[in-house]
Amino acid sequence: MKKYAILTAVGADRVGIVDELTSVILSRRCNIEESRMAVLGGEFAIVLLFSGEADGVRALLEELPVRGADLALNISAKETVAPKADPQSRPYLLESVSLDTPGIVHSVTSLLRRHGVNIEDLETETTPAPWTGAPLFRMRARLSVPAAASIARLREDLEDLEAQTNLDLKLSPIAPGQAEF
Repeated sequence: MKKYAILTAVGADRVGIVDELTSVILSRRCNIEESRMAVLGGEFAIVLLFSGEADGVRALLEELPVRGADLALNISAKETVAPKADPQSRPYLLESVSLDTPGIVHSVTSLLRRHGVNIEDLETETTPAPWTGAPLFRMRARLSVPAAASIARLREDLEDLEAQTNLDLKLSPIAPGQAEF
């Protein structure tokens, strides 16, 4: 029977981390289903979902703390359930570009929570703006909007937030088969 587990790992950035970690996962005949990996500051951060036969997943979960130390990674892992989409929700993409100020993520996610919107994927980055070098904040979020939620009301509240916080927010539906990120 196929089992699933989620793994998080953080360690000083260096060449070969992904190769070494994926080798450990493959050695137990497990498969990476989904992953997000990025250099954040001087650290390399990994979040991934893997699957495999029950005995392979169980063995890997027991082995990972020791192997993490060998790889100079702080690893946490636990069993989880198979991913499943909510057939009653609608997929949307929310994008924002603005000057960076504290509280942007909180204000947007708080509004989404009030509407019962689930965040399935969220990416942010701060980069220098062209010409001025001012810190420019970008955010992209893949959302799951409940069928009962009013998209019109959500858009109104997002527009109010834009006006209050000087953000540029764009909410658009994701069509089946459309590239999301």
